[in-house]
Amino acid sequence: MSVPETYCHEITFATPEYDEAVSLRYEVLRKPLHLDFLPEDLAAEYDSIHVACYASSSAELLGVLILKPLNSETVKMRQVAVSPTMQSRGVGSFLVRHSEALAKNRGFIRIELHARQAAVPFYRNLGYHEQGSLFEEVGIPHLYMWKELNQTDD
Repeated sequence: MSVPETYCHEITFATPEYDEAVSLRYEVLRKPLHLDFLPEDLAAEYDSIHVACYASSSAELLGVLILKPLNSETVKMRQVAVSPTMQSRGVGSFLVRHSEALAKNRGFIRIELHARQAAVPFYRNLGYHEQGSLFEEVGIPHLYMWKELNQTDD
């Protein structure tokens, strides 16, 4: 399948775009695990950078992710979700690369994340490094991964 024409941009917390992003995140990440978002979970996202990817032709939401600043140098990538009909079509890679550029432009030099075990090869292909052993988060195995934003992908 080919990659659809897409664009990404930052969305604002507590807006209709944000609500749509939360809905996609719920469908892709939470619902399969029988988890809901608690109000305090969402309230804690007010200071994060929310990035959404849309189809150029229809403005349909294709994917989302969150960058949570941890300090002046590092952001944590969280809640990466791509619409099931768009998975394995390049949308996730486009979204992650756009977010890396956004983070770098904001002065961050490192991104870290907790990758679901099934997503480790995806992040490895984007130049992320593995560190440590598998651990459980939200009931499923994850691995800590990171990337320096000034490095080039292998």
